[in-house]
Amino acid sequence: MNTAELLVKCLEKEGVKYIFGLPGEENLNILEALKSSSIQFITTRHEQGAAFMADVYGRLTGKAGVCLSTLGPGATNLMTGVADANLDGAPLVAITGQVGTDRMHIESHQYLDLVTMFSPVTKWNAQIVRPSNTSEIVRKAFKVAQQEKPGAVHIDLPENIATMSVEGKPLNPDKREKSYSAYQSMTEAAVAISKAKNPIILVGNGGLRGNASEAITEFATQLNIPVANTFMGKGVIPYTHPLSLWTTGLQQRDFITCAFEQTDLVIAVGYDLIEYSPKKWNPQGEIPIIHIAAKYAEIDSSYIPIAEIVGDISDSLNEILRRSEPINQLSPTVIEIRTNMRSEYEGYGKDDGFPIKPQKLIYDLRQVMAPEDIVISDVGAHKMWIARHYHCERPNTCLISNGFAAMGIAIPGAIAAKLVHPERKVVAATGDGGFMMNCQELETALRVGTTFVTLIFNDGGYGLIEWKQENNFGQSSFIKFGNPDFVKFAESFGLKGYRVESAVDLIPTLKEALAQDVPAVIDCPIDYRENSRFSQKSGGLNCSV
Repeated sequence: MNTAELLVKCLEKEGVKYIFGLPGEENLNILEALKSSSIQFITTRHEQGAAFMADVYGRLTGKAGVCLSTLGPGATNLMTGVADANLDGAPLVAITGQVGTDRMHIESHQYLDLVTMFSPVTKWNAQIVRPSNTSEIVRKAFKVAQQEKPGAVHIDLPENIATMSVEGKPLNPDKREKSYSAYQSMTEAAVAISKAKNPIILVGNGGLRGNASEAITEFATQLNIPVANTFMGKGVIPYTHPLSLWTTGLQQRDFITCAFEQTDLVIAVGYDLIEYSPKKWNPQGEIPIIHIAAKYAEIDSSYIPIAEIVGDISDSLNEILRRSEPINQLSPTVIEIRTNMRSEYEGYGKDDGFPIKPQKLIYDLRQVMAPEDIVISDVGAHKMWIARHYHCERPNTCLISNGFAAMGIAIPGAIAAKLVHPERKVVAATGDGGFMMNCQELETALRVGTTFVTLIFNDGGYGLIEWKQENNFGQSSFIKFGNPDFVKFAESFGLKGYRVESAVDLIPTLKEALAQDVPAVIDCPIDYRENSRFSQKSGGLNCSV
């Protein structure tokens, strides 16, 4: 047995089902070992797409997604997706081929010091230089990637080490045991909650990672405390729940801003500061905060908790609930916020303008998708509207990258989502800019049999940057581009292509596209004049009741 074969056996022991990647000269021995493995190797069209697939696979399953590249340009292409997983808290193991150790000391074809290069974008990484260490390195990689806060790790395998004979066997994965919070901290939290007049719960990605949706909903319901979620915490409480205040984090004043301006206590549950800076909702650092998570809070002058409850989130919430007194009644502000948000949201259901307003597009998408179906959002202006208007009944049914926020994630992410949940409908929501960054992976989707719909918000430019330019300078520049005929583009891949030509076309088109047995692409012209209108409206928002 050689080192590459032992590496693959270790991956099998970790329960790896898929490896996403590209073949290369320096990873040939790994690929050869995979031919007789239970692991399915999915050949992608670009290493960035492979890393995004592993990223979303890890986020949906809690188990590390695995991606593979060769050295040099293959490895540098992998980095964007690896960095995205690391900042978004998705477990991922990246494996790279490398030149032999016998030529690392000289200038060598395609050689880069990959351990040093990946160090800033991973939790841990290592190069296998002794075949006998392979089992330990792989076991540590998965343990580090999957423990809180999850993220990316990297293993570098030189080609001469890959061929060396080795004796050994995979190590058994360890069980991840629960950790429990200190009773004193939970008592302190309960006292603060019982004294608060107008508390609010802020839930982040850690609430989803900790499978704490049920406990959070029960906690909020029993104590009568409203709940807001970050972009990455969508669905942690059903959006139809009367205490749900939907999503915060737009970095512009919105209805939910009023709730934070008038609160006297924020109960942050599974909240990562990278998701939405506390300086946006607690700029003076004056709002008392209770931090409930699986790890201690990051240091930030606007986020200094009066109590930190570190341990299993569900158990912590249940124990705090037992010690706390419910809030007698919701504040008038919260009631009005909820009423205004729902009224505005429902108002776009009958809008027949064309090009279609983003609010209308997202409203109709929600009507077509079942509670368990999945939307993967790319990054761009549409992401801000999806964050604000695409509401979820269940966790992990709308995935938004908001730590690294990398364009091009939607299509690769949809492939991974369909592999994890083949029984669900999946939509990759993307702008025309993000679409063209990884549209080549539609061939991968067709080849591996993952049928989903790519919904393009088409404005012929980089709409989010245009929005920010207009807010800052009153005009935009350098953001317009041309596009191919997306319908013909889809058909050239052997996919189904559609173009929306009126508001009434949208729902029938979505339904037909989702019913296809091949991937489908929908080109939908979008009216992004709504961006500046929203900015003007939010700038004049009055929080007084």
